[in-house]
Amino acid sequence: MNTQFHKNLNRMALFTAFVIAGTILTFNQFMEIATNNIILNGIIIGTIIFGVGLSFSEIFKLLPEYRWIKKFFYENKKNELPPRLFRPVAMILQNQDATNKKISTTNLGNLLELILGRFEDQRESLRYITNTLIFMGLLGTFWGLIHTVGGFAELVGGLNFEDENIMTTLQSGLIAPMSGMGTAFSSSLFGLAGSLIIGFLGLQVQLAQNSLYRELEENLSKRAQLIAYKEEESLSDNIIPSINLATKELTQAVQNLEKTVAKMI
Repeated sequence: MNTQFHKNLNRMALFTAFVIAGTILTFNQFMEIATNNIILNGIIIGTIIFGVGLSFSEIFKLLPEYRWIKKFFYENKKNELPPRLFRPVAMILQNQDATNKKISTTNLGNLLELILGRFEDQRESLRYITNTLIFMGLLGTFWGLIHTVGGFAELVGGLNFEDENIMTTLQSGLIAPMSGMGTAFSSSLFGLAGSLIIGFLGLQVQLAQNSLYRELEENLSKRAQLIAYKEEESLSDNIIPSINLATKELTQAVQNLEKTVAKMI
């Protein structure tokens, strides 16, 4: 098994444990901030939890692919098919071994592009969640600022500056605008923190995918080098003699044409 996979998985586990421990240690402050807007902040927190679970799910999906590479290329067990990502490659390689046909370098490049496209599809979900968290954080910010500005406008419009108790009225009237500021900053905090968490976990998934891709590329390239040599040898044996023969025939035709033109003159 590729050691890079274990490194990325350990980083994800340690980082997630650090986040959970920090949340537990600051639980009172965490709940105080979250209850400023329990609906929007609850949605953001739920999205973060879903993103963390999806990140671990994506990296664990790579386990069968790692095992297939180990069995196929190192243990010479070529009858098993991987679950999903490498299935087209495995089917082509098995067909190649069964028919003794060789895979060309062009087909090798197409196969690697296919696998790379599948990895990109996997990463799209995590990228979308990261962008969604940033969007919800900004949404909460503008929502809170709207309440803050509206509260200040209502407060200033309702003040009577000739009243002796204006300071008391001002103090009680500031509660609504300040709650709007709490909504704005709390949503921004959870949204940005969530995007940071999911972004880090998504980065580890991408690094694990890249290491898996490089290992597959190296093993397939070893086969493609021999195949390229055989293709070049076959090209020199078949195509080049045909070109030489066609050149000789063309030269003879030109000479015959020159002789015919000379006789006519």
